Amino acid sequence: MPGRLIIVLAACVLLAGCGADARPAQSPPPRPAQPAPASPADQLTATWHELRAAIATWRRDGDSAQGDAPPEVLELAQRQRALYARLAERRGLARRVLAQVRGGVRGEARDVIAARRALTVLNAPFAKTRRKLRTGPPEPADVLLGHYREAEARYGVDWGLLAAVNLVETLFGRIRSHSVAGAQGPMQFMRATWRAYGRGDVDDPRDAILGAANYLRQSGAPGDEARALYAYNRSPLYVRAVSRYARRMRKDPETFYAFYAWRP
Repeated sequence: MPGRLIIVLAACVLLAGCGADARPAQSPPPRPAQPAPASPADQLTATWHELRAAIATWRRDGDSAQGDAPPEVLELAQRQRALYARLAERRGLARRVLAQVRGGVRGEARDVIAARRALTVLNAPFAKTRRKLRTGPPEPADVLLGHYREAEARYGVDWGLLAAVNLVETLFGRIRSHSVAGAQGPMQFMRATWRAYGRGDVDDPRDAILGAANYLRQSGAPGDEARALYAYNRSPLYVRAVSRYARRMRKDPETFYAFYAWRP
Protein backbone atom coordinates (compact mmCIF):
# COMPACT_ATOMS: atom_id res chain seq x y z
CA MET A 1 0.00 0.00 0.00
CA PRO A 2 1.50 3.42 -0.92
CA GLY A 3 0.89 4.98 2.49
CA ARG A 4 2.62 2.14 4.27
CA LEU A 5 5.51 2.27 1.81
CA ILE A 6 6.10 5.98 2.54
CA ILE A 7 6.09 5.36 6.28
CA VAL A 8 8.56 2.51 5.93
CA LEU A 9 10.84 4.57 3.69
CA ALA A 10 10.72 7.46 6.13
CA ALA A 11 11.65 5.12 8.94
CA CYS A 12 14.60 3.86 6.89
CA VAL A 13 15.87 7.42 6.42
CA LEU A 14 15.58 8.14 10.11
CA LEU A 15 17.54 5.01 10.89
CA ALA A 16 20.27 6.06 8.44
CA GLY A 17 19.43 3.27 5.98
CA CYS A 18 17.27 0.18 6.19
CA GLY A 19 19.14 -2.93 7.07
CA ALA A 20 21.87 -0.97 8.98
CA ASP A 21 22.77 -2.10 12.45
CA ALA A 22 20.81 -0.20 15.04
CA ARG A 23 23.40 1.48 17.24
CA PRO A 24 22.77 3.71 20.22
CA ALA A 25 23.46 7.38 19.56
CA GLN A 26 26.86 8.42 20.85
CA SER A 27 27.15 11.25 23.30
CA PRO A 28 28.85 14.37 21.91
CA PRO A 29 32.42 14.84 23.07
CA PRO A 30 32.73 16.99 26.17
CA ARG A 31 33.34 20.64 25.49
CA PRO A 32 36.74 21.94 26.52
CA ALA A 33 36.63 23.94 29.69
CA GLN A 34 36.39 27.67 29.00
CA PRO A 35 39.01 29.80 30.73
CA ALA A 36 37.61 31.97 33.47
CA PRO A 37 37.26 35.62 32.42
CA ALA A 38 40.18 37.76 33.49
CA SER A 39 39.63 39.75 36.65
CA PRO A 40 39.56 43.56 36.42
CA ALA A 41 43.01 43.64 38.03
CA ASP A 42 44.38 41.24 35.40
CA GLN A 43 42.70 43.20 32.61
CA LEU A 44 44.19 46.46 33.84
CA THR A 45 47.67 44.97 34.21
CA ALA A 46 47.60 43.29 30.80
CA THR A 47 46.32 46.42 29.07
CA TRP A 48 48.94 48.59 30.79
CA HIS A 49 51.79 46.36 29.59
CA GLU A 50 50.37 45.95 26.06
CA LEU A 51 49.93 49.70 25.76
CA ARG A 52 53.49 50.34 26.94
CA ALA A 53 54.83 47.88 24.37
CA ALA A 54 52.81 49.52 21.58
CA ILE A 55 54.02 52.97 22.65
CA ALA A 56 57.63 51.77 22.62
CA THR A 57 57.23 50.58 19.02
CA TRP A 58 55.51 53.82 18.01
CA ARG A 59 58.31 55.92 19.48
CA ARG A 60 61.10 53.68 18.22
CA ASP A 61 59.81 54.07 14.67
CA GLY A 62 59.91 57.86 15.05
CA ASP A 63 56.21 58.25 14.38
CA SER A 64 55.48 60.04 17.67
CA ALA A 65 56.84 63.19 16.01
CA GLN A 66 54.53 62.80 13.02
CA GLY A 67 50.75 62.63 13.11
CA ASP A 68 48.44 61.01 15.64
CA ALA A 69 49.05 57.82 17.58
CA PRO A 70 48.72 54.61 15.52
CA PRO A 71 45.50 52.56 15.67
CA GLU A 72 46.92 49.93 18.03
CA VAL A 73 47.95 52.56 20.58
CA LEU A 74 44.61 54.38 20.28
CA GLU A 75 42.66 51.14 20.77
CA LEU A 76 44.63 50.06 23.83
CA ALA A 77 44.45 53.55 25.32
CA GLN A 78 40.68 53.59 24.96
CA ARG A 79 40.44 50.16 26.59
CA GLN A 80 42.57 51.42 29.47
CA ARG A 81 40.49 54.59 29.79
CA ALA A 82 37.27 52.57 29.95
CA LEU A 83 38.72 50.43 32.74
CA TYR A 84 39.68 53.56 34.69
CA ALA A 85 36.18 54.98 34.19
CA ARG A 86 34.63 51.81 35.61
CA LEU A 87 36.94 51.84 38.63
CA ALA A 88 36.30 55.52 39.28
CA GLU A 89 32.56 54.83 39.43
CA ARG A 90 32.79 51.74 41.64
CA ARG A 91 34.71 52.48 44.81
CA GLY A 92 34.59 48.99 46.28
CA LEU A 93 35.89 47.44 43.07
CA ALA A 94 38.60 50.09 42.85
CA ARG A 95 39.81 49.28 46.36
CA ARG A 96 40.06 45.57 45.53
CA VAL A 97 41.85 46.21 42.24
CA LEU A 98 44.34 48.65 43.76
CA ALA A 99 45.17 46.06 46.41
CA GLN A 100 45.96 43.49 43.69
CA VAL A 101 47.95 45.45 41.10
CA ARG A 102 51.59 46.37 41.57
CA GLY A 103 54.29 48.82 40.55
CA GLY A 104 53.61 51.38 37.86
CA VAL A 105 50.16 49.96 37.21
CA ARG A 106 49.10 50.68 40.78
CA GLY A 107 50.59 54.18 40.89
CA GLU A 108 49.00 55.21 37.61
CA ALA A 109 45.63 53.71 38.50
CA ARG A 110 45.56 55.44 41.88
CA ASP A 111 46.26 58.86 40.36
CA VAL A 112 43.95 58.50 37.37
CA ILE A 113 41.02 57.22 39.45
CA ALA A 114 41.38 60.13 41.88
CA ALA A 115 41.57 62.63 39.02
CA ARG A 116 38.54 61.18 37.26
CA ARG A 117 36.46 61.30 40.43
CA ALA A 118 37.34 64.95 40.98
CA LEU A 119 36.45 65.88 37.40
CA THR A 120 33.19 63.93 37.55
CA VAL A 121 32.04 66.01 40.51
CA LEU A 122 33.34 69.23 38.93
CA ASN A 123 31.50 68.58 35.66
CA ALA A 124 28.30 67.22 37.21
CA PRO A 125 26.34 70.49 36.68
CA PHE A 126 27.04 70.22 32.94
CA ALA A 127 26.57 66.45 32.61
CA LYS A 128 23.02 66.78 31.25
CA THR A 129 23.94 69.57 28.85
CA ARG A 130 23.96 68.04 25.41
CA ARG A 131 26.58 69.73 23.29
CA LYS A 132 28.03 68.39 20.12
CA LEU A 133 31.77 68.73 20.52
CA ARG A 134 33.96 69.74 17.63
CA THR A 135 36.98 67.48 17.56
CA GLY A 136 40.14 67.08 15.55
CA PRO A 137 43.59 65.48 15.71
CA PRO A 138 46.11 67.00 18.09
CA GLU A 139 49.60 68.04 17.17
CA PRO A 140 52.03 65.09 17.22
CA ALA A 141 52.97 63.97 20.72
CA ASP A 142 56.65 64.88 20.48
CA VAL A 143 55.81 68.28 18.99
CA LEU A 144 53.56 69.03 21.97
CA LEU A 145 56.26 67.80 24.33
CA GLY A 146 58.65 70.24 22.67
CA HIS A 147 56.20 73.10 23.35
CA TYR A 148 55.95 72.11 27.04
CA ARG A 149 59.74 71.97 27.33
CA GLU A 150 60.12 75.36 25.65
CA ALA A 151 57.56 76.88 28.03
CA GLU A 152 59.29 75.27 31.01
CA ALA A 153 62.64 76.74 29.95
CA ARG A 154 61.14 80.20 29.46
CA TYR A 155 58.84 80.45 32.49
CA GLY A 156 60.04 77.77 34.90
CA VAL A 157 56.65 75.97 34.92
CA ASP A 158 57.07 72.20 34.93
CA TRP A 159 56.30 70.48 31.63
CA GLY A 160 54.15 67.86 33.37
CA LEU A 161 51.89 70.53 34.84
CA LEU A 162 51.38 72.10 31.42
CA ALA A 163 50.66 68.71 29.88
CA ALA A 164 48.14 67.95 32.62
CA VAL A 165 46.30 71.25 32.01
CA ASN A 166 46.28 70.50 28.28
CA LEU A 167 44.91 67.01 29.00
CA VAL A 168 42.13 68.13 31.34
CA GLU A 169 41.08 71.12 29.25
CA THR A 170 40.91 69.62 25.74
CA LEU A 171 42.53 66.16 25.66
CA PHE A 172 45.67 67.72 24.17
CA GLY A 173 43.69 69.72 21.63
CA ARG A 174 41.42 66.91 20.43
CA ILE A 175 38.40 68.93 21.62
CA ARG A 176 38.08 72.08 19.53
CA SER A 177 34.86 73.51 20.99
CA HIS A 178 34.69 76.56 23.23
CA SER A 179 33.78 75.85 26.84
CA VAL A 180 30.30 76.61 28.18
CA ALA A 181 31.82 79.75 29.73
CA GLY A 182 33.37 80.84 26.43
CA ALA A 183 36.99 79.75 26.96
CA GLN A 184 38.76 78.76 23.78
CA GLY A 185 41.84 77.12 22.35
CA PRO A 186 43.73 74.00 23.44
CA MET A 187 44.47 75.53 26.86
CA GLN A 188 40.99 77.13 27.20
CA PHE A 189 41.60 80.83 27.73
CA MET A 190 38.97 83.42 28.43
CA ARG A 191 39.36 86.44 26.12
CA ALA A 192 40.44 88.86 28.84
CA THR A 193 43.00 86.41 30.26
CA TRP A 194 44.44 85.77 26.83
CA ARG A 195 44.83 89.49 26.16
CA ALA A 196 46.74 89.83 29.42
CA TYR A 197 49.02 86.77 29.22
CA GLY A 198 48.93 85.35 25.70
CA ARG A 199 50.75 86.24 22.51
CA GLY A 200 49.79 85.23 18.99
CA ASP A 201 46.90 82.88 18.22
CA VAL A 202 44.89 81.39 21.10
CA ASP A 203 44.06 78.39 18.90
CA ASP A 204 47.71 77.66 18.08
CA PRO A 205 49.04 74.93 20.42
CA ARG A 206 52.48 76.49 20.88
CA ASP A 207 51.13 79.98 21.52
CA ALA A 208 48.48 78.64 23.90
CA ILE A 209 50.96 76.54 25.91
CA LEU A 210 53.36 79.47 26.26
CA GLY A 211 50.47 81.69 27.34
CA ALA A 212 49.37 79.14 29.93
CA ALA A 213 52.91 78.90 31.30
CA ASN A 214 53.07 82.69 31.56
CA TYR A 215 49.74 82.82 33.39
CA LEU A 216 50.64 79.99 35.77
CA ARG A 217 54.01 81.64 36.51
CA GLN A 218 52.33 84.95 37.33
CA SER A 219 49.81 83.09 39.51
CA GLY A 220 52.34 81.31 41.72
CA ALA A 221 54.02 78.46 39.83
CA PRO A 222 56.45 76.84 40.23
CA GLY A 223 56.66 77.70 43.91
CA ASP A 224 52.94 77.24 44.62
CA GLU A 225 51.40 75.15 41.87
CA ALA A 226 48.13 74.63 43.74
CA ARG A 227 47.56 78.38 43.97
CA ALA A 228 48.44 78.81 40.30
CA LEU A 229 46.01 76.07 39.25
CA TYR A 230 43.28 77.56 41.42
CA ALA A 231 43.73 80.85 39.59
CA TYR A 232 43.42 78.95 36.30
CA ASN A 233 40.14 77.35 37.38
CA ARG A 234 38.73 78.31 40.77
CA SER A 235 37.88 74.85 42.03
CA PRO A 236 39.78 72.60 44.45
CA LEU A 237 38.49 69.69 42.37
CA TYR A 238 40.24 71.08 39.30
CA VAL A 239 43.44 71.55 41.29
CA ARG A 240 43.25 67.96 42.54
CA ALA A 241 42.65 66.47 39.09
CA VAL A 242 45.38 68.39 37.29
CA SER A 243 47.85 67.78 40.12
CA ARG A 244 47.25 64.03 40.00
CA TYR A 245 47.78 63.83 36.25
CA ALA A 246 50.86 66.03 36.49
CA ARG A 247 52.34 63.90 39.27
CA ARG A 248 51.88 60.75 37.24
CA MET A 249 53.59 62.17 34.15
CA ARG A 250 56.48 63.48 36.24
CA LYS A 251 57.01 60.13 37.91
CA ASP A 252 56.69 58.21 34.67
CA PRO A 253 57.08 60.34 31.49
CA GLU A 254 55.95 57.40 29.34
CA THR A 255 52.48 58.00 30.78
CA PHE A 256 52.25 61.17 28.70
CA TYR A 257 52.04 59.07 25.53
CA ALA A 258 49.29 56.89 26.99
CA PHE A 259 47.24 59.91 28.06
CA TYR A 260 47.88 61.53 24.68
CA ALA A 261 46.12 58.61 22.96
CA TRP A 262 42.88 59.08 24.92
CA ARG A 263 40.03 60.26 22.72
CA PRO A 264 36.80 62.15 23.55
